Amino acid sequence: MAISPRSDATFSSQKSTPSESPRTKKFPLTEEEIFYMNCRAAYLTVFKSSLENIISKDQLYLALQHAGRNPSQKTINKYWTPQTAKLNFDDFCIILRKEKPTSKAELLKSFKQLDVNDDGCILHTDLYKFLTKRGEKMTREEVNAIINLTDVNADGKFDYIKFCKLYMTTNEQCLKTTLEKLEVDSKMRRHQFGNHIEGSPERDPSPVPKPSPKIMRKTDQETFSNKGDTRSSLLSATRKFKTSVSFTITMGANGNQNSKLTEPNLIKPCPVNLWHWPRGSISTSKNSSIFEFPKWHKWCLLPVYQDWQYMQSKGCFFLEEDGEIISHQYRMQITQRSMVYLTIKPLNLSQVEGKPSPWLSVDTALYILKENESQANLQLVCFTELRNREVFGWTGELGPGIYWLIPSTTGCRLRKKIKPVTDEAQLVYRDETGKLFLTKEFKSTLSDIFEVIDLDGNGLLSLEEYNFFELRTSGEKCDEDAWAVCRENFDTKRNELTRQGFMDLNLMEANDREGDPCDLWVTLHSMGYNKALELTEACPFVIDIYAEKCKPKIKAVHMEACSGQLEKAICKSVLSNGDAKVMDGYENIIVHTYSCDTWITSVIENKSDEKVIIHINNELSKNCVNNRGLNIFAVEVGPKSTMVCQHVMPLNERQEWIYYCIYSLIS
Repeated sequence: MAISPRSDATFSSQKSTPSESPRTKKFPLTEEEIFYMNCRAAYLTVFKSSLENIISKDQLYLALQHAGRNPSQKTINKYWTPQTAKLNFDDFCIILRKEKPTSKAELLKSFKQLDVNDDGCILHTDLYKFLTKRGEKMTREEVNAIINLTDVNADGKFDYIKFCKLYMTTNEQCLKTTLEKLEVDSKMRRHQFGNHIEGSPERDPSPVPKPSPKIMRKTDQETFSNKGDTRSSLLSATRKFKTSVSFTITMGANGNQNSKLTEPNLIKPCPVNLWHWPRGSISTSKNSSIFEFPKWHKWCLLPVYQDWQYMQSKGCFFLEEDGEIISHQYRMQITQRSMVYLTIKPLNLSQVEGKPSPWLSVDTALYILKENESQANLQLVCFTELRNREVFGWTGELGPGIYWLIPSTTGCRLRKKIKPVTDEAQLVYRDETGKLFLTKEFKSTLSDIFEVIDLDGNGLLSLEEYNFFELRTSGEKCDEDAWAVCRENFDTKRNELTRQGFMDLNLMEANDREGDPCDLWVTLHSMGYNKALELTEACPFVIDIYAEKCKPKIKAVHMEACSGQLEKAICKSVLSNGDAKVMDGYENIIVHTYSCDTWITSVIENKSDEKVIIHINNELSKNCVNNRGLNIFAVEVGPKSTMVCQHVMPLNERQEWIYYCIYSLIS
């Protein structure tokens, strides 16, 4: 659901190459080609073929070590979750792009912090305390193994300068050995590994960057990308297409004025939820459906219902470093058969009238799945395909039961920003007495963050709400004991943290760091803010639920990647509602395309017993942007499987947009 990351030369510090072939003499290898050669070399040290899958944590750890990484258990667990069954070669390449090899300078800098005498050594007692008490704790046996390394230990001291040199030399030798092994077998050099095609007869001298593929948990995916003026000729020279099928869809300009989404008749305008206002500050006017606010408040109307029951919850889409999108996921309970009206829209946090939040243009959707017997058995019911401006909704009848609400965004508009930020905002300052304070700008940002993580909108943070924030920013949860300490030291109401308490909590963190905002910036970046305190890599949203016959209940239960169940739901929805075209001569390969006023989604279905590679060309589309950020790419679809190929949206909604895409089966 998100764009693939831009390519980079991950192995830039490890540019060893095998002996030159006639081809490399004629055209020197690009950094991208060196990267994939190193990836292949490391992978083939562990496996016989790049088509083999990584099927255990131990295999992943070993392959990463051969690639010059030294992954911690936390790193391994990040990529091998309880839901992971296997990883393929493309997944391995993505991991290597994200987990950069540690440089000698970084190692020295880390150790130097413990070097109290500045003599290049660390006392064993200090080293032991540091490794077993802080960060990812090591066991006594693991620390002893380091201390027992004779080359780097003497007189009760650990010589970290020697250790860093030994570490880098070992990595370089490991890479050299794997490359030499790869060079021996000429068959390996002629294989297609992941995104890199080696052995084409001629290569354009200009480099052609190739972004890494996106990891798909359920479907192996292989992405070929080509950029630059020569990409079409390169593709035609290196690939042969067996058959093709094309789609052309012309979409009219949409100013968002024509509404397809309408509220049920019994939902009437009424003021904001009363819990936002102090008791006694609101009085009823002669019109029973309007409440009068104090003079210092503006009049405010929101939908409330005469016979319909209402619930609301907030959440957020977060853009990860690799372009993947994660969000909150919810369980909804309906106690009796009822008409239900569901909506999702971006949450406007702007305090300036007439200047809405910039992320309001991000598309949102909500997939509703019914739980049958277990969470693993979810049945797609519907999704919010109707639209009124930035609001997407659905109206229909739901029977009693438990439903999962999975938010989705295509990734066409929530994507990495290329524009760099030069000026860093100030977060804290000291007054003339030396006392530390939060700046006005930072307090405003924290207030917005509070608004986003206050999922139920009651103006307070429960332990569950705060833990979603903690998991996002630190990867850890706050337990009951820590929460009790928090309640004792910061402002709370009804055992929940107030906005002021949340501010004071961040001020305490700044004081603990003696004014160093480093940890505060980690929090801000995790929440999607850049150095200018602009929310650029997240999109908060709000879900509204109206039920005619019963009080609906909604609860956030997870914050996960927009894949897995969502991927299945999108595929099923497109297969049920989209147009299908069969590849000529290959009746088991079907391309499904679903279009609405807002976006177009394509899904590839492979009914055959073999994997297939499909080449996609969007070059003739006009006024379009897709979630991959590429006009030309390719995907690998596993046997007996379906996968979301791409989402496409207009660059400018007020102009006509033409979707013209050619799908070709690669031989």
